[in-house]
Amino acid sequence: MTGRATGAARPGGGPRAVLALGSNLGDREATLRAAVTLLDERLGVLAASPLYETVPVGGPPQDDYLNAVLLTRPAPPRELLEAAREAERAADRVRVVRWGPRTLDVDVIACGETVSDDPEILVPHPRAHLRAFVCVPWLDVDPDATIPGHGRVADLVAGLAAAGEPTSRIGSANPAGTLAGLRRVAEAPAGPAPAGALAAPATWEAGWLAPDRGAGRVGG
Repeated sequence: MTGRATGAARPGGGPRAVLALGSNLGDREATLRAAVTLLDERLGVLAASPLYETVPVGGPPQDDYLNAVLLTRPAPPRELLEAAREAERAADRVRVVRWGPRTLDVDVIACGETVSDDPEILVPHPRAHLRAFVCVPWLDVDPDATIPGHGRVADLVAGLAAAGEPTSRIGSANPAGTLAGLRRVAEAPAGPAPAGALAAPATWEAGWLAPDRGAGRVGG
């Protein structure tokens, strides 16, 4: 069974795929930077969110994660999945314990209004609407984002904040502030970029994809 995918372009900006990245082993930031480079080569990255440090959800006791969300050019769900798995393999991802610690996790979250019931890759991600570490950075890079079947991401973030304990805002660019267990630690990439695609990391002048971040860098 291969399932089916249906959907159309989102009005205004056309369809975009949404990938969520996380790492809590080794040099987390370096791992995420390398993943962005690979995913840009495979898919074409259009935007990258700020970095957030988040408390693990589920699984055994483990260290905190660094998380980010990418917008990429649209592609069929299985093509997105293969690019995600390639990035995980490049980071030596090992699946031993469910929801256990990992060098890199890349989840396909959404692709415009596409809905896929392929058991290999469900789109939208069935738990994305419940995860602050997905919705908050996603809202940073796409304030008009929606999840098919769940509505506006901005409304979902507001609901998550109401359900938990909002903490102080970190970073003025995030209108939702942060939620308990989620803390912005590095700003979104900024600098000269070619139209319609993310520049190679070496060309960024600010944010977590800029070279030689020095004291501002979040390591392992």
